[in-house]
Amino acid sequence: MLTYKDNPVYFEEKADILKVLSHPVRLCIVKGLMENGESNVMSMQNCLSIPQSTISQHLSALRNKGIIRGRREGLEVFYSVQNLLVKKLIHLMFSE
Repeated sequence: MLTYKDNPVYFEEKADILKVLSHPVRLCIVKGLMENGESNVMSMQNCLSIPQSTISQHLSALRNKGIIRGRREGLEVFYSVQNLLVKKLIHLMFSE
């Protein structure tokens, strides 16, 4: 059995993912990306009804932890979920 004493980095990485996902807007962004596929900030803004700058801050937090990635197409950036663990977590959390 893996313990914190054996591999603290492993547990800290998992805790960091949970910390980033613990904000309701970020959770909604990730859930939306999984349901709707790749999206840009404008489509997220229409769904969340919060300022674009606020969404960008949340996207930055998600991207910094490797949960999402951005693909630039001209002036727009399209985001998608890249972390397999997060995909499993979101599926478990929202499946009924």
